[in-house]
Amino acid sequence: MTAAESRSALDNRERAVASGTRTHVVCPYLSRAPAGESAALRSPDARREEAVGLARAIVLDVVGAETVSLAAIRPATYLGKGKVESIAAETKADSIDLVVMDCALSPVQQRNLERAFGCKVIDRTGLILEIFGRRARTAEGALQVELAHLAYQKSRLVRSWTHLERQRGGFGFLGGPGETQIETDRRLISERMVRIERELDSIKRTRALHRASRADVPYPIVALVGYTNAGKSTLFNRLTRAEVMAADMLFATLDPTMRLIKLPHGGSAILSDTVGFISDLPTMLISAFRATLEEVRAADAIVHVRDISHADSEAQSQDVETILTELGVADRADRVIEVLNKLDRLDAEARAGLAETQATRNATPLAVSALTGEGIDRLIAAIEERLARGRSLIELTLDPADGQGLHWLYEHAEVMSRSDEHDGLRLTVRVAPDQVERVKRRFAETAGRAG
Repeated sequence: MTAAESRSALDNRERAVASGTRTHVVCPYLSRAPAGESAALRSPDARREEAVGLARAIVLDVVGAETVSLAAIRPATYLGKGKVESIAAETKADSIDLVVMDCALSPVQQRNLERAFGCKVIDRTGLILEIFGRRARTAEGALQVELAHLAYQKSRLVRSWTHLERQRGGFGFLGGPGETQIETDRRLISERMVRIERELDSIKRTRALHRASRADVPYPIVALVGYTNAGKSTLFNRLTRAEVMAADMLFATLDPTMRLIKLPHGGSAILSDTVGFISDLPTMLISAFRATLEEVRAADAIVHVRDISHADSEAQSQDVETILTELGVADRADRVIEVLNKLDRLDAEARAGLAETQATRNATPLAVSALTGEGIDRLIAAIEERLARGRSLIELTLDPADGQGLHWLYEHAEVMSRSDEHDGLRLTVRVAPDQVERVKRRFAETAGRAG
């Protein structure tokens, strides 16, 4: 059996188990979220819908979902006593196998809720890690997910063992005499994390070398970022004519994909599709995927894709900006192109409202539909314009017989205009700053700055 066949068989087994797992989703939220936070911008219904979407992303059988408004978080169980008892009664009556808590639980809270509900409990972080574990297809993606999962597991070993009071002797590689089971497990996890981090550092260095080799070509990098399920992969396919997996599903894309795209005036760029962001993205995942997301930090232009049809579009946008800040992406304003995707889902009234809002705010985000292709030409032109900032225009006059020189220009510059004149072939080309002197040397007799 090949590795792909083995993975497919494992996927089928996991899907069979998940589809038979009766799941109840609980979405607790503070009734008084701090002003300015994305949580304050979200509606309870949208939160619940997203949490259910996360559960269904791994084919769990969601039989119930509810939102719970909290005045304060309880240290022992997160929820209040009455709500815990109410959910416990529901889990028993509906034969629930799993309760998904759409929040971050401490190990103690998770353990106490499992005892109260009489079934398995996972929090938002655990669920997202499970999704990432199912979706990783490359060796790098699998390492990144494993690293994040080990960091999560290490903090929860207290709930994984019932024999913590037991001590054991052993050989050197298992721990010395008197070492407790939990200490051994934590040490083994730490050692595995160190090995994975070394492998990821090697991958990071390899990526840096690849970026350096691309800089010699040179091809600018355009990175697609956005909230999960905003339509990045559909847009990627539209721009590159590729066939990257695109589905109406949270985290349909996990492993990064890169393709070359042609720009209107003959230039080229490398388009990179990245993992989708989400609110409350676990810190260990951001850390683990930092090697992959280096492409975003190094990008010449960043296309921020938003789902304009989503009720929480503004909150999602704020979450993406927060994660970009955590990644250390500086001077975003000079590099980001904001794209309002899924225009095809808006009715005539909503479209008119969007146009009016943009005019009132003097905003310039591009409205497109990656599905139908509407607005894509404007987006490609905007990408080219953004990449052209800082580039120089040079006017040249070539001998019509200099086919080699003309070919060289099309390979190394953007030909903005071309006309046949009595004294030769008149061209206006746009070149990157590091190519200006090279062009001038090659066409020394006819090169002149146009602006």
